[in-house]
This record gives sequence, structure tokens and C-alpha cells, in this order.
Amino acid sequence: MKMDCALVLIDFQVGFEDPAWGARNNPDAEAKAARLLTAWRATGAPVVHVRHLSKTPGSPLSGTGTAWMPALAPLEGETCVEKSVNAAFIGTGLEAALRAQDVTDLVIAGLTTPHCVSTTCRMAANLGFRVILAHDACAAFAANADESWQGTSKRHLTPDAIHNAAISHLHGEFVTARAVTDILTQ
Repeated sequence: MKMDCALVLIDFQVGFEDPAWGARNNPDAEAKAARLLTAWRATGAPVVHVRHLSKTPGSPLSGTGTAWMPALAPLEGETCVEKSVNAAFIGTGLEAALRAQDVTDLVIAGLTTPHCVSTTCRMAANLGFRVILAHDACAAFAANADESWQGTSKRHLTPDAIHNAAISHLHGEFVTARAVTDILTQ
């Protein structure tokens, strides 16, 4: 890993293990993110952990749901960012922390693909960072139960369809989407 390339891990917290989220794709996302984390730590390249602290009463991402998943928990000295919105750059010191370390490139992985991962990727690219999205170290859940916006022609999207659509919207304009194996062999 180059020292100007930071690994940004988004919302790998136990609240996403709550069954309230419904069906999910890519059960290997956390294991693949852990492979990236091991590689970054081995080289001493910058690592950033992002955690969502929900302000919504009863959210799975509040209280005990804010704990890091053990395999992806930060070590002392690694940058940690806490947010309460989808973008890891809003109301946090993330951009300043990256700039202070002369980071120009990011590899991003996390939960969930169409929400915090997508929003953070878009903002990172707009801020001038070169972004690689580790698409197989991300995951999505089924669509919201409230689909009233669809009227009478309700279409239920699977977690895979949601994940793939989010990656497709990002790739080429905001990020380069790559598999973890490809990222680790570059």
C-alpha cells in the first residue's frame, strides 16, 4: 500500500447484524474488509474507521449497536470518525485528518452500499480524492418497507439488485470499483 492511500472502513458495527434490516447480500463483505485491513496494517498505511451514531430513537445503530464488529475494530492510533448522517465528511474531521496525512487516494469498504458508502464515495471524489471502491467488501439490504412512492406498480428490489445498482452509479464517475483480490495484488 502507498502511504498516500488510506483505507476507509464505513459503519462496520454490530447494529448491522440486527434482523430488523431484513435480507442482505454479500455475507462475505466483513471478511473481505478484514483482508484489506490486515494488508493496510502490515504496511503502516493510514486506516480510518467510520461509525454511525444514529439520532433516530430505537435505531439499531444506537446504544449497543454502535459497537465495532470485533474483526474490524480500530487499534490504538488509527483514525476514528463518528457521524450521524450518511456522509462521513459532514460534521466530522475526516477531510482534515486525511489532508494532514497527505492522503490523495482512498480505498473504501463498508455498510451499506447505497447509503453511507455511496454518499461518502461521492463526496470524496468531489473533494478531489481518487477513490477505489472495494465493491465486494460492501453490502446492501432489501429496499425500505415503505414503498408508497411506487404507486400501484410496486417493484421489490433484492439486496443484490440494490448493491449492483449503487456500484454501477458510482463506477466511472466517482470511483473505480474493484474486487478486494485485485486491490491487494496491485
